[in-house]
Amino acid sequence: MVEANPASRNTRLATGELLRYWRGVRGQTQLGLSLASGVSQRHISFIESGRSSPSRQMLLDLAESLDIPLRDRNGLLLTAGYAPIYAEGTWEDEAMLGVTTALKRMLHHAEPYPAVVMDRYWNVLMTNEGLPRLFNCFTDVSSWPGPNNILHAIFDPARLRPHISGWNNLAISLIQRVYREAVGRHVDEQTTALLESLLAYPGVPGDWKTPKGLESAVTSPVVPLALMKDGQTLRFFSMVTTVGTPQTVAGQELRLECMLPVDAETERLHQALLDEALVRNRS
Repeated sequence: MVEANPASRNTRLATGELLRYWRGVRGQTQLGLSLASGVSQRHISFIESGRSSPSRQMLLDLAESLDIPLRDRNGLLLTAGYAPIYAEGTWEDEAMLGVTTALKRMLHHAEPYPAVVMDRYWNVLMTNEGLPRLFNCFTDVSSWPGPNNILHAIFDPARLRPHISGWNNLAISLIQRVYREAVGRHVDEQTTALLESLLAYPGVPGDWKTPKGLESAVTSPVVPLALMKDGQTLRFFSMVTTVGTPQTVAGQELRLECMLPVDAETERLHQALLDEALVRNRS
């Protein structure tokens, strides 16, 4: 028997394939997803095989149970013929004004310590004055080649990397963070491209492409960004802030990172560096 509307069948198959993909990403069985979402296992099986068309609310319930990122929930809705419900504008949109105003306030309150707002790919969106003031004590930030990305700044031998003590351990921890903190714990194509570009820098071990190559012997509570200056080392750790209940794609993908001193000695050295830089700029 020939189906009356083959296009509808193809749409259902695409939706089912996406649902099966995300279930695989989360390591979830049909039974487990059924228990988490309240949708029967039989119905989930029918959706994945293209035998059934889910309602929009059912798709949203399944997506919530699978913790699918908002951007990808929109894609799932589109494959089923529904309009996206999560705004995909930029962080500078008027709808984001309350969030960006709060982020700017937090950047200011972090002074004199560095703080930066980034997107999901570690691209710099906003910083306070503390970040360039500190980094300029080690290298001329204005001369850095693009892109304006924190990970590239740390991996690139032309930027901060020559000034970092224990660079290998820091770099390994950052690659692990990229995997761990990817939105929805999902490494998409652009994240993969970012990782490949980092691993392509000179001196980056080839075995870092495998989990075993990313093993680290560090046992301290944090892996600091340790910057060397005139025989002394400043050690900073990061505190990360994200939007608690995002309902837009941009809101979910923003994060603010503050760099704080690991110890009192770093706090003292940091203030001394800033004071010296201030004197130089005045002379």
